[in-house]
Order: sequence, then C-alpha cells, then structure tokens
Amino acid sequence: MNAIHARLAARGGAVAAFVSQPEPRSIGHYAKGRQLCAGNIRFAGQLIELNGEDLWRIEPPDSAFAEEMHGFGWLDDLAAVGDGKARAVAGRWVWDWIDRYGSGSGPGWAPEIAGRRLIRWINHALFLLRGKSKDQSALFFRSLGMQARFLARRWPAARDGLPRFEALAGTIYAGLALDGQQSLAEPAVMALARDCERGIAADGGIVTRDPEEAVEVLTLLNWTVEALESADREVPTEITAAIARMTPALRALRHADGGLARFHGGARGVEGRLDQALAASRVRTRPDPEALHMGYARMTAGRTSLVLDAAPPPKGPASYNAHASTLAFELTSGRRQLIVNCGSGAQFGAEWRRAGRATPSHSTLGIDGFSSSRLGMPTLLNGLRQELLEDTPSEVLFEFSQLPDGNRLEAAHNGYQATHGLTHARIIDLAYNGRGIAGQDLLTTLSDGDERRFDRAVDATGGEGVPYSVRFHLHPDVDAEIDLGGSAVSLALKSGEIWIFRHDNVATLSLEPSVYLEKNRLRPRSTRQVVLSGRAMSYATRVRWSLAKAQDTPNAVRDVFETDFFAGSDEQETT
Repeated sequence: MNAIHARLAARGGAVAAFVSQPEPRSIGHYAKGRQLCAGNIRFAGQLIELNGEDLWRIEPPDSAFAEEMHGFGWLDDLAAVGDGKARAVAGRWVWDWIDRYGSGSGPGWAPEIAGRRLIRWINHALFLLRGKSKDQSALFFRSLGMQARFLARRWPAARDGLPRFEALAGTIYAGLALDGQQSLAEPAVMALARDCERGIAADGGIVTRDPEEAVEVLTLLNWTVEALESADREVPTEITAAIARMTPALRALRHADGGLARFHGGARGVEGRLDQALAASRVRTRPDPEALHMGYARMTAGRTSLVLDAAPPPKGPASYNAHASTLAFELTSGRRQLIVNCGSGAQFGAEWRRAGRATPSHSTLGIDGFSSSRLGMPTLLNGLRQELLEDTPSEVLFEFSQLPDGNRLEAAHNGYQATHGLTHARIIDLAYNGRGIAGQDLLTTLSDGDERRFDRAVDATGGEGVPYSVRFHLHPDVDAEIDLGGSAVSLALKSGEIWIFRHDNVATLSLEPSVYLEKNRLRPRSTRQVVLSGRAMSYATRVRWSLAKAQDTPNAVRDVFETDFFAGSDEQETT
C-alpha cells in the first residue's frame, strides 16, 4: 500500500517554493559529519566504507541500517560540518535518492521514515539548494510535494508511538512550509492533537516508556508548535498540554551528567537534543520529587542522581523493545556514571538484543534463570517477527518518605510470584549530601499460596534453595577492585572520586565481567559488575548493601574534558 500511494502521490501538482525561508532546527554531530565526508558510513551500529561508491549502491545489512539511510537523519551531521565538501556530499546523496527512489520505490516509503526525511530536507533546504541549478531545484521541490502528498495519505497507517508522531509532524511540517500544500496540514493537526491527548499520559510518559523516544516525541511537538506559530495558525491546547506534561518528566529522567537514564531500549540520547527540547518547550515546571515520571522514580542529592524503574513494563505491541528492568536503577555522580544498565543490544544482532532485555542485564535483583518479565513467542508485528513481553509484573508499588538524614524510596513488584511465590522489594536510602546510599533487597512470600509455590520451587532445586543474584553493572570508565579482604569493592571514577561498595555478608560478593551496549559503538564495550549471589531458603530473604564516597573524596571535583573527548570520540573509535 505504501508503494501504491507513493505512485499516486506523483500525480499531484508541482510545488514551486517555500511559504517562508526554512530554518534548521535539528542538531547534528560534527565528528560524524566528518566521517560521512570521508566515506565512513556508520548507521545502526554498523560501519561500511564506501571506497568511492555511491551511498545508494551499498546493500544495507539489516532493516535498521536501511531506515537510517532513508530517514536522512545524517543530514544533521553533514550540516553540522557545513563546509563545501559536506554540502557537495549531502547534495549528491539527496539528488541520487530522488533519481533512484523518488518515483515511489524502495524501503524509504514508510510513513514514519518519510516524515523523518521530509523534516530534514526542509530543515536543511538552504544548505542543500545553495549553488544548485534551476532544474535541480525544481526536481527537489517536486519530490518534496510528492512526499508531502504521500504522507497525507499514509500517516494513519503509522503505528502508535514515535512512528505515528514522526508521520504526523512530517505532514504538518511539509504542509505549512510548502506553497500551495496548506490543506494537507489541517487533518494532521487535528489527529496530532488527539494523539497527544490519548498518547501522552498524565505523568508525561509514552506507551513504550523509552526515555530516548520521549525526547524525540517532545522535539517533534516543539517543531510542530513553531511551524504553526510561524504560519499564524492556532496551536491546539492538547499539544501544548502534552508538552507541559512531558517536560518535567524528561527533566526527572536526566542524570546529573545531563544524559538520559537508559531503560526499555533507550540510550543516553543525541548530544544536545534533550537540552534543546527542554529549552524549546518554554515550560519551566520542575518535576515533583515524590512522584513517578513516566513510571520512573528519581532521587537526587548533592552531586548524586539515581533513577529507578518503578512501574510495570509496557505490554502488547508497545513491548516490542521493552526490557525486564523492574526495580533496576542507574546512578551518576556529577559528570560520571557509576551504576548502569547494560542497554539495548539491538544494533549488535538478535542474540545481543535478547540478552540486553533480560533482567540479569540490569542493576537489580533477579532469580537465576528467570527474568521479572518473560519474552513470549515471536509474533509478526509491522512486517517483522518481534518478541513481546509476557508474564509481566501485575503490580508494582512505590513510596517516598523522609528520613532524619536523607530520603527513602521503597518499591516492590510481584514478577516472581507466579513462578516462585516470591515478591521482590527494594529499599534505597540516599543521604542529604549525596555521599552515601544504603540499600536492601528482599525476597518474600505474602500468602499461604505463595508459601506453597515457594516450597515447590525449593524442592525443585533438591532443597538447596532458590538461587538469586543482585547485580550492579558498572560503567566502563569505573575501575573496580575487591577490597578489605573480600568484603568490599573499591570503585574509582575518572574524576578522582572513590566509592566503596559493602554488604552484610548474607550473600557472596564477586566482581564479574559485564558489557556496556551503546548505539554508536561498533561492538559492545567490556566492563564489570558487582554481584551479590545467594540462595533463598526461607519465606523471607534480605540482602543489605551500601555505596559511600571515601572520606578523602572532596564534595566537588573538577573533571578534565580533554580526557573524555579523546577516550570516547567517534573519530578516535573509527580510526
């Protein structure tokens, strides 16, 4: 149907110009733009060297790679370079795409991809059209008009969530920017208002609970508002209300170092994108420190920030990328990440993707061999076979309270109740100065039925008890060593801070290998994890642990930016 409607869209009238001069609103990455100019194409975690070949002649290794190619997000990076060579590369690839796929063929004619592409083409139109001939400009505008008409026909086919917002925003953006196409925008504006009302929850969340996707949605809503205001159109209150709900939620999901918490397939986000979205929203509301935001609880004190997943994972089609991360947390001290989740391994293949979604890949307690939510059988979703989450926790409880010397977060979920009769409860205390964290993880039965299920689970182990592990995955920049005769772990950050991890000796302490999965890396990064392992023999098993800054660590530490840049820059990694 996409191909049919793309060909039908070619029958419309030509577009001659923009209503007003477009301005670039999206942020690119200079180092990535330089790599693109050099012919090093890195999309969806995979690197291909063009070696003089045309971009559109290479065979995409997978659908994610193809989506990035045809979505034209890389135009942001070339525009960030902005010199003559970058403009020449961008122009060649855009007009080659028009020649090869502009008639409606190829994988780029999905509503969400077309919406993404249209926004980039319009954003960077002046960058692209500078120095082009009259015939080339006419070809460019003809393709813009065709894509706008295609989107106006096909946005209802986009799936809920970010793809739907991309398709609608692209339709509105193009309809208001292109001369003579304003009639395309009105139905999309009304649909976007409805989607904002039903798709943005009261706590500012979206159905996938992916923080990075939420930033992209907020960015699209901001761009839509700016486009409507520039065209002297009224902005529906549903859209402005959705922005007002999302902005404090995303502020709550930002760590002390400015990056996003990584949950449910999301990464730390494109550098600068979150700051730009928050500033453009014009909403200054601060997050409620004792409420959930998109299902996440936030604790902050001093230089320390902690974000914990305190709600059930997404269900149904929205769980295609969801993780079994209930009660997992991430911890950052100043500009340095300390405790993390492994992240999404989707760019490294199906096995890595499965592993990244499992509970052991998150900083929480898990019963060995089981996740708090289980993956179901593959099902066909949007043309791809996807594994959705099943047997998710039906109840997740949380409560904030004040202590004489800090704040306390208590949370619990019943994800192991059906399989083992156990409920996992987690208590975290954060000192007012941010220098100390005390935690407890509890596995307990809550009813006679739970006790019977637990007894059967113990019998299945030959009476040895239900094996569990409490995992604390460390960021790759953290140096970890067993200390104090095996009773503690010393954690050194590059800022010079030293944190000490201790426990109550109920479980066995070990330092084991782990991985840190990043979208912009070519391969997983090796790191380590602190593991407290044991066996639950009774109806209540409690493990206590703590993290504290060493006494000689100052309250304020000046980080060195140069070390960060050269250790992790994209250009350094590729070379």
